[in-house]
Amino acid sequence: MSARWLLPLLCALSAEADFFPLDSISNVSTYYFNYFYCNIWEGECQPHQDDATQQVPVGDLWPGFPQDYTILLHQWYCSLGQCCESGDCRITNNITGLAKDLQTKLHGQHLVQSVVLKAIQGFINNPESNKPLTLSFHGWTGTGKNFVARIIADNLYRDGVKSECVRLFIAPFHFPHARLLDTYKGQLREAIRDLVLRCPQTLFIFDEAEKLHPGLIDAIKPYMDHYDNVDGVSYRRAIFIFLSNIGGATINDVALDFWHSGQNREDIGMEDLEHRLRAETLETQGGFAQSELMSDHLIDFFVPFLPLEYRHVKLCARDAYTARGLEADEATLDEVAKAMLYVPKEERLFSAQGCKSIPQRINFFLP
Repeated sequence: MSARWLLPLLCALSAEADFFPLDSISNVSTYYFNYFYCNIWEGECQPHQDDATQQVPVGDLWPGFPQDYTILLHQWYCSLGQCCESGDCRITNNITGLAKDLQTKLHGQHLVQSVVLKAIQGFINNPESNKPLTLSFHGWTGTGKNFVARIIADNLYRDGVKSECVRLFIAPFHFPHARLLDTYKGQLREAIRDLVLRCPQTLFIFDEAEKLHPGLIDAIKPYMDHYDNVDGVSYRRAIFIFLSNIGGATINDVALDFWHSGQNREDIGMEDLEHRLRAETLETQGGFAQSELMSDHLIDFFVPFLPLEYRHVKLCARDAYTARGLEADEATLDEVAKAMLYVPKEERLFSAQGCKSIPQRINFFLP
């Protein structure tokens, strides 16, 4: 659509300006002005100078304003490819894609596929949620905790984990010194508050969460509680995901018991694991056990990641080859899978590293 009518439109708006309260259109005019300035007039601005102004105005935001002008301006802006149904192009909330990725890219984790999809879908579809969504992922290394966190980010946000609406914290990297706890508290609270103010739906991922100081978890506990707002800011559209190795041995014991009794691992249910994970988390030394996050029951789901078997490792190897644009026959996939270490020593049933090192290990089997 041409912009040839834009000048007459702006003139018309100026002529009628006395009839409209400026504060009622300030949020809309700021948005369009920022786009014009940065992209049409090529003013000096950073790509994400003010994330709050990236949200496309939707709904009845110009009360009393001539609808023809509103529609005309919005259509012109959308013709530039800057509009989204959600009103914020950074947020995609692709639940169909999430379901597909969990089903096709994640192996040996039927509980994760079911619980994560239902939890995320239910939260997204309920704009009146009374608290943020808080998930705690548990299991051995290499079973897919980080992988699933990335899948969630990829399907909820246009730019995945690189989105301005997503923030990853790695406990030993971002908060390494106990003596700086008070400093970390302030930094973490500020980072979360700032992101929530700039993005209507946020995702916070805490890796190696068992290494977080309990005081640090308690500092952000109000943001995960049942409050309308904290200091004037609502956190109810935030998602918090904690990744932890706590409970890995318990999960493996349950899976091994099922194998010994001749039952399929797919018969393992949440009732077999979730209460054990909750109990072990309370008993384990670390931030979780001593935090109010546990005592106030603010974690919505404890999600168990089962240990991966030989057949799952082969599927991971197949995916690693495919990611490089290569095809591997069954014999090659068997070679890759056999090169992994399996435990317990007698049964040699579970991959000790899960699928974590597979993308690197296939280098040894390339021609």
